[in-house]
Amino acid sequence: MTRFRTLLAIAAALAGSAATASSETALELSIKDHRFEPASLTARAGEPIAITVKNLDATPEEFESKALKVEKVVAGNGEITVRLRPLKPGRYAFAGEYHEDTAKGELVVE
Repeated sequence: MTRFRTLLAIAAALAGSAATASSETALELSIKDHRFEPASLTARAGEPIAITVKNLDATPEEFESKALKVEKVVAGNGEITVRLRPLKPGRYAFAGEYHEDTAKGELVVE
């Protein structure tokens, strides 16, 4: 009987994970020539957000946002995914720390 309860608990946990992942707002962002494309992303307030950042340049870049409390290096020709908890409406700036003069963007949460 204990084994059955354990299996039920695992199944419930997996179902909860799947529900969470499917309710995320998935956004994509690329870095090319040390610029973000698109420079502005939009998401709905109150929902978890996953931003996949693809670095199309050969050199590394750091996706950084003090407002979002994120700082992650993206290897040259690499990819990362940043998961954010639900946010309040607002504008959240981000930048590429290694090329802050050109790599700028914002996440608009409505």
